[in-house]
Amino acid sequence: MEILFSILLVGFGLTSGFVINYFINVNSEKSANKKAEAIIEQAKKDADKAKREALFEAKEETHKLKLDADKEIKDRKKEIKESETRLFQRENNMEKREELFQKRELSLDERENNLSIKQSEIQSERAKVEEIKNEQLEILSKVSGLSKEKAKDMVMKRVKEDMAKEISAYIKEKEDEAKLEADKKAKDLMVLSMQRFAADLANEQTVTVVNLPNDEMKGRIIGREGRNIRTIEAITGVDLIIDDTPEAVVLSSFDPLRREIARVTLETLIKDGRIHPTRIEELYDKVCKDMHGKIIEYGNNALFELGITRMDPNLIEIIGRLHFRTSYGQNALRHSIEVAHLAGILAGELGENVGLAKRAGLLHDIGKAIDHEIEGSHVDIGVDLAKKYGENKVVINSIASHHGDTEATSVIAVLVAIADALSASRPGARNDSLENYLKRLEQLENVANEMEGVEKTFAVQAGRELRVMVKPEEVDDLTAHKIARDIKTKIEETMQYPGTIKVTVIRETRAQEEAK
Repeated sequence: MEILFSILLVGFGLTSGFVINYFINVNSEKSANKKAEAIIEQAKKDADKAKREALFEAKEETHKLKLDADKEIKDRKKEIKESETRLFQRENNMEKREELFQKRELSLDERENNLSIKQSEIQSERAKVEEIKNEQLEILSKVSGLSKEKAKDMVMKRVKEDMAKEISAYIKEKEDEAKLEADKKAKDLMVLSMQRFAADLANEQTVTVVNLPNDEMKGRIIGREGRNIRTIEAITGVDLIIDDTPEAVVLSSFDPLRREIARVTLETLIKDGRIHPTRIEELYDKVCKDMHGKIIEYGNNALFELGITRMDPNLIEIIGRLHFRTSYGQNALRHSIEVAHLAGILAGELGENVGLAKRAGLLHDIGKAIDHEIEGSHVDIGVDLAKKYGENKVVINSIASHHGDTEATSVIAVLVAIADALSASRPGARNDSLENYLKRLEQLENVANEMEGVEKTFAVQAGRELRVMVKPEEVDDLTAHKIARDIKTKIEETMQYPGTIKVTVIRETRAQEEAK
């Protein structure tokens, strides 16, 4: 019974579970269907909404494309209109140019006709002039009683007379060339002398640079409150320039002797390291004594170089002081030695006393050594010194006459004057050579520029040739020859120059047209 009851209970439970499960499944299916229907309905709504939005966007895009297309069409129409305007203007310009060409062609035809008419008129006028000329020749022949051949002979005779003048001028020119040739040997002699003795160019300055071991030395040279530099400038008479130049001090003075003493004093102070007023004064005194010996050494070296002996020691010291004197930038001692060499060479070529010529050349500017201490010109001072120390009369006269103040009484005196001029005038000897050279060239060009018809003038070959450009429309070929002669004559009359100057007149014919 219990088993049966259990079986029935199990069956009932299974049946109940099946029924309950069935109802649950039915309800779940209904709920799922409702949800599916809701989802489908929502999907339809979303699809409708998306469709509407897509249509709206498509309409907007279509409208935008339509606007862009309208704008592009409008721009294209504008460009086409502008192109049409430009083409229309170009067409108008072409028509105007064609009209202008037609007018010019008509004008050229008219001008050609006028020229043909004028040419025929000129030919007829020429024929008339020829007839009148023949008639006048016949009248002149009757009046003068001369035939055409006789008149021609008279003209040729006149031309021969004019040519005779030209020949005379040519002969005179050849005579002048002969004189120049006669003077050539003397010039060759001077050139030979200059060639055998070549000296350095002028390089004297008014400042000296002293190199320093370091920039700290500048402060030591200046000293406390500037007492060191004031002491140096006071006892040496030289200005010290201390600027931003690294490791350098500049000494400035027009007196080379003072500048040299200051340089040696300052360099000794730098090496010694003790820089104070007392030490500066001690070294300055010592350097002055040493410089006196160096001056005598300069004088002895000059005598040794020239081979001159037996001269008073005081005069030797004065010669040494010339080393610290300059004239137009030229060292006075080197100039005197150069003059002595040149005078000796010239004297040797002429058979004169070479030693005496060198002595006179060395002493010719001796007065410059002390002309800043004694009143008077260096010539007068030099003559007094030569007399005081018993120099030869030839030497005294050479000193007195080397600038032309006194007449030369000997050949050696003349040779000294020549050597002095050669030494001073050679290129680079003095600082004013370039200025004088430019003035001479300017004066030479001005002579030609004053002539009528001259366009441009160029002095070439250091003033030995003058090239003149004339205006071809104002000057013909024959006038060009006359201008050349006039310039030559004016140069000879107004200028002083060595050698000869070649005058070349250039007339250039230019044909110029402009293509339009």
